Amino acid sequence: MQLPPIVSEEEWQRSHEVLLAQEKRATRERDALAAERRRQPMTELSADYEFEGPGGKVRLIDLFDGRSQLLLYHFYFPAGGPPCGGCTMFTDQVSELAHLNARDTSFVLVSPAPQTEIEQYKRRLGWSIPWYSTVGDEFQTVRGTTEYFKLDVYLRDGERVFLTYWTTARGVEALGSVWTFLDLTPLGRQEQWEDTPPGRPQTPPYGWWGLHDNYE
Repeated sequence: MQLPPIVSEEEWQRSHEVLLAQEKRATRERDALAAERRRQPMTELSADYEFEGPGGKVRLIDLFDGRSQLLLYHFYFPAGGPPCGGCTMFTDQVSELAHLNARDTSFVLVSPAPQTEIEQYKRRLGWSIPWYSTVGDEFQTVRGTTEYFKLDVYLRDGERVFLTYWTTARGVEALGSVWTFLDLTPLGRQEQWEDTPPGRPQTPPYGWWGLHDNYE
């Protein structure tokens, strides 16, 4: 494996300061994107889409749990089928929900799988995140997630529900701490698509992702 070049502390510091300046520009650009996101319009959805939870049927508006904002992750887990490995890795990285709740925001997972299969998977992985089963396929059809994952953001105004934002693919990936931390390392994510110096380890993307209780 080819390692980064070894330089003096002074040369390393100069190089690091150049990189730090670029990172600060990127941070300001992300801040500007977030500001633009807060100014986007919204569109209304029915508050009455039904889901099945541990306590029975609930509506979309009930998923807010009385809060004003809702982050809803479409976890691809078909009934009787295997749960999505990438969705699993993403969910592993969701932090303590009390911090989101403190800012009037709820977070839930939704999947077509029945509650019996969801509860079994939650127990295996030690999750306590609220996870609901979709009732029928109308909600997934409207949101374009019958065979895909996606993160939706909703706002509640009384009994009305509005979609304010959604993202998928690498837009969801960027929210996970594992990828963010790996991007800070000299070996990176070690995936073949990355722009990495020759001699660094690289494997096909997604292939190394696993359930946290399956790694050797």
